[in-house]
Amino acid sequence: MGCLSRQLCLGRNRGLPFVRKFKHKEIDAATNGFSTIVETGPRGTAYRARFADGLVATVRRRAVGEGGAQEEKEAFYRELQLLGRLNHRHIVRLHGFSDGHSSRFLVFDHMENRTLKECLHDPLRTPLNWRTRLQVAIDVAAALEYLYYFCDPPVFHVSVNSSNVMMDPNFVAKLSDVSVVGYDSKRTAESNAAFFEDQIQQRRKDLVFQYGVLILELVTGQSPGGEGELVQWVQEAGFACTMYKMVDADLGNTYDSKELRNLVIIARLCTRPGNDAMVSIPLILRYLQGKIANLGCESESICL
Repeated sequence: MGCLSRQLCLGRNRGLPFVRKFKHKEIDAATNGFSTIVETGPRGTAYRARFADGLVATVRRRAVGEGGAQEEKEAFYRELQLLGRLNHRHIVRLHGFSDGHSSRFLVFDHMENRTLKECLHDPLRTPLNWRTRLQVAIDVAAALEYLYYFCDPPVFHVSVNSSNVMMDPNFVAKLSDVSVVGYDSKRTAESNAAFFEDQIQQRRKDLVFQYGVLILELVTGQSPGGEGELVQWVQEAGFACTMYKMVDADLGNTYDSKELRNLVIIARLCTRPGNDAMVSIPLILRYLQGKIANLGCESESICL
């Protein structure tokens, strides 16, 4: 049985051995009365928290809906059962939760260096060096492989972008905002299993594209842009002639030319229109880790 199949059979069992249940007053005290806001936006409000035992964390508020209260609560605990069992160095860890009448809270690792987006685009931050950027690419690929290839079934969803990649105090990258895709093992068994598999494959394809865009942002230091300018550039026939002009100016000449070329070609393969099976996250990871000597050379005029 896969690492998640057993948990999906838990049903109403609310035993959560891997996460801690905090009292509301603990959350209130740790966030100094919810005054230490670190983020507001579509994902809700997040607070920096320091608990009495020394734990420094990020607390995210979850609003409690007005309708279907019991069903919503069951879904919340089901999500906790799954998220609490995620155990990977490059995924932000869930420490615990609080379940109140008007609000629910999730308690995660606090990422001292905030998001990759801030590290790349905040002019007041020290620019990331080349080795760190290359390691971020490896870290993210490792997290995606875990979520979508080692968890069975892969019921998690995450968007790969610089806002969802968090940086710890040592600039180790960790994926955040991992959510649970609705999955009912009984319903899936009774329906078309092939359709569910198609959905998984489509999510994997989407991840490959998003990952390619992230690499372009790491290399160029530019935001992807609503019109997909970076993707358009890397798909041009003469992209290799302008490659070095596109490198983030903050890097100067402190990058490895071969590694740069390899990363850009990976991004090109990932974002190629209609790319069905040329590259996958595990293949990219093995290559970046130095276990595969060649990636896609047969289809590129430039070999890695």
